[in-house]
Amino acid sequence: MLKHREIFHGSDLEKIESVYGIKKEEIISFSANINPLGISTKLRETLSEHLDAITTYPDREYTALRECIASYTDMDADQIIVGNGSTELISLFIQTQHPRKAVIVGPTYSEYEREVALGGGTCKYYPLEESRGFRLDVDSFCASLDDSVDLCVMCNPNNPTSTAVTRHDMRKVLDTCMKHGTFVMVDETYVEFADDSREITSVPLANSYTNIIVLRGTSKFYAAPGLRLGYAVTGNADLRRAINNRKNPWTINSLAEIAGRIMLQDTEYIRRTKNLIDTERKRMVSELNQMGSVRVYEPDANFLLFRILREDVTADMLFDHCIRKKMMVRDCSSFPFLDNRYIRFCFMLPEDNDRLLAAFREILQQ
Repeated sequence: MLKHREIFHGSDLEKIESVYGIKKEEIISFSANINPLGISTKLRETLSEHLDAITTYPDREYTALRECIASYTDMDADQIIVGNGSTELISLFIQTQHPRKAVIVGPTYSEYEREVALGGGTCKYYPLEESRGFRLDVDSFCASLDDSVDLCVMCNPNNPTSTAVTRHDMRKVLDTCMKHGTFVMVDETYVEFADDSREITSVPLANSYTNIIVLRGTSKFYAAPGLRLGYAVTGNADLRRAINNRKNPWTINSLAEIAGRIMLQDTEYIRRTKNLIDTERKRMVSELNQMGSVRVYEPDANFLLFRILREDVTADMLFDHCIRKKMMVRDCSSFPFLDNRYIRFCFMLPEDNDRLLAAFREILQQ
């Protein structure tokens, strides 16, 4: 066990290598929440044919890419904003809106709070309750909002709880926020992994509401974090204009623009991913529930959160045991409202998931 208390994130493989002396290439990252199939088959087979694209500037308007995203989301190309990963779009949106007070549904991704704070705003968390399986009580949440809130931030499905709000309930949130003059930012990084993604996604609501922006990326579902390709959907023309005016030109390179169009049209890859995640999600929930030493929170995304029920086992103990077996899970004690009893991991290939279960049993059922 490590003497000091250190929380490692999914992208911290170099730090893991330094602390534990394990080569990062040998580590199976159950912490990064990335598609275990790797990049799109079509992308792997065809991207090299487009290498000459780097000799020219990409289309400043990214017309072909936005049209491809529009077809993928069943929206209009004019409603699409593309960016250098969803992180850039979060930053651009918050810089444009300048929220004085934001309400963030949490525990969740820390970048939202950071960006609001950088802009001089303050954040208040609305806590998801463990007693409800970390599922949002929409009516209670709506009742907590008032005119002082400029921005409501929701990750859907949420990281790290893997719980989601349906589009039906999101309408209630949007209606309430409209009354208070509040904008809603919905991060859908993980929505494509959900079994019922059509019931969850808020993208179609951009046709009816002007107080919503929906963010997505290609890092997780398409296993391409290095591409830095993201997009946003909003029906608010003034917001789109303001973000595009603030954004630097050519923030997406020529190969990433082409890669995006190839990936989004790889229907076989999409089908295989959804089938794999759906099968492993159900299996892993069942296996963990049989242990009796953890509480599993029903997941909607490609990862799950559980609480350790044994008093003599902590999250850092379980992390340490797994990493020494070259498997990295996420100790969630650094998230708001969670403590050293919570672990999150994503679903990998079946044989890797079996190895992780065996490691869990060695600690949780000894």
